[in-house]
Amino acid sequence: MSLSAAVRTTLRAAADASLAPGQQAYMKSAMPFLGVRGPEVRRLTRALVREQAVREPAVLVAAARELWDDATHREERYAAAAILGLRPLKGDLSLVPFHEHIARTGAWWDHVDEAAGRVADLHDAHPVETAQTVLRWSTDDFLWVRRLAILSQLGRKERVDRDLLTTLIEPNLADPDFFIRKAIGWSLREVARRHPAWVRAYADSHDLSPLSRREALKHL
Repeated sequence: MSLSAAVRTTLRAAADASLAPGQQAYMKSAMPFLGVRGPEVRRLTRALVREQAVREPAVLVAAARELWDDATHREERYAAAAILGLRPLKGDLSLVPFHEHIARTGAWWDHVDEAAGRVADLHDAHPVETAQTVLRWSTDDFLWVRRLAILSQLGRKERVDRDLLTTLIEPNLADPDFFIRKAIGWSLREVARRHPAWVRAYADSHDLSPLSRREALKHL
C-alpha cells in the first residue's frame, strides 16, 4: 500500500465522527472533517512514514501532493503538511511552489500558518533565495500568500531578519483584512520577546492598525 493510501486508511480508522461537525464549524471549512484531532493526525502520519521506512524526498513529496490535491477531508491536508515538515524535506528549496500552492488552494489560516513554518526552515537553509521569494509574496494580490510572507519567520527567534520583516510588512500596513492585520501583530509580537525596545520603537513610528498594535505590544 502506498504511503498516501495508508494515511487515508489509518485516518479513517482513527476517526471519531462525533468530533467532525464541531471541527468543521470551528474552521468554517467547506471541506468536511473525519473527526481526528490535529496532534493525532501528525502522530499517525509520522508513524506510518517510519513504518514504511520512507526516506526518499521524492516519494514523500509525491505522497504529500496526492494527499493535498486529492483530499476529500481536511485531515488529509493536515497529513500532507505533516509530511512536508519531516527532516528529509526540511529546507528543500524546490518545495517553494508547493508551499505557495498550499496558500492559494488552502486559503485559510490553519494551512497557511503551518506552511509558514516550512518557509521559516527555508530562511535558514537558503536565506537569499527565500528572502527574494517572500518579498515577491508580500505584494501578491492574494491575501493568503501575503500572510504566508509576513509569518514566514515565526519560530526563528534570534535569527529573525528584522529588516526583511519590516519590508514585508510595509506594503500591507494599510490592508483592512483581519488576517493580514493579525499576522503583522503576531510577527512583531514574536520579535518583541527578544527585542522589546525595537518593537516599541517600530510601533511608535508606524501607522499600525489597532489590532496589529495590540498584538505587537501584547506582552510589553
